[in-house]
Amino acid sequence: MYEFEFARPTSVAEAVQALGAEEAQALGGGQTLIPTLKQRLAMPSVLVSLTGIAEMTGITTTGDGAVEIGGATCHADVAKGAAAAYPALAALAGQIGDPAVRNRGTIGGSLANNDPAACYPAAALASGATIVTNVREIAADDYFQGMFTTALDEGEIITSVRFPVPQAANYQKFLQPASRFAMVGVFVAKFAEGVRVAVTGASEEGVFRWSEAEAALASSFSPDAIDGLTVAPDGMIGDIHGTRAYRAHLVGVMTKRAVAAAA
Repeated sequence: MYEFEFARPTSVAEAVQALGAEEAQALGGGQTLIPTLKQRLAMPSVLVSLTGIAEMTGITTTGDGAVEIGGATCHADVAKGAAAAYPALAALAGQIGDPAVRNRGTIGGSLANNDPAACYPAAALASGATIVTNVREIAADDYFQGMFTTALDEGEIITSVRFPVPQAANYQKFLQPASRFAMVGVFVAKFAEGVRVAVTGASEEGVFRWSEAEAALASSFSPDAIDGLTVAPDGMIGDIHGTRAYRAHLVGVMTKRAVAAAA
């Protein structure tokens, strides 16, 4: 580690002002950033903690039935607080990491980091969520732009995430047992206007929608609907935990499981 200043604002306005300092960086739960700092892969001069901002925490239901979650809400609170309104999202949050991670990590921090194996990006993309920042609203389809890359501008803060609630949904995760990140995770959401399927953990480009599966499931929402469909191994992640072909195969397996559980 090294010396840096630490700011703990109590409002979004104060946080934005603090992030205006040279080489300032926002800090959510720190589950990714703190290890990065220890390895000196990032060296901000100021860390701006977002966890003390009351207006960025909590879970509410909007007038149109969507679930809105404050950006500084930790995973454990999502697992408990969203269980009635959006069970599939709550179940996903309950699978993240271990109790220590779930009580520190935040939904906003996860989406801002956009780790290619994180769980929340799959939920946001499959749900057609809206990422709300201090300056604008960004559709999930426009937000995720590749591994560790998002549409956020420098100094922009995720204040909340708004999730439309589907008719049926489920998340299936084939986890790496040591890290509990997803080797492959698939979130399936069925809406009146169609089906959305988002895959995390598999691609070198990060979370993505499997459009072929979406079209098949829109016609018949059953596991058998995706028989014969495959994801090309090109561009999949290959490492000591699994080859590209293995992850491509898992995409189909986990999608079938998610559809069966949702149906």
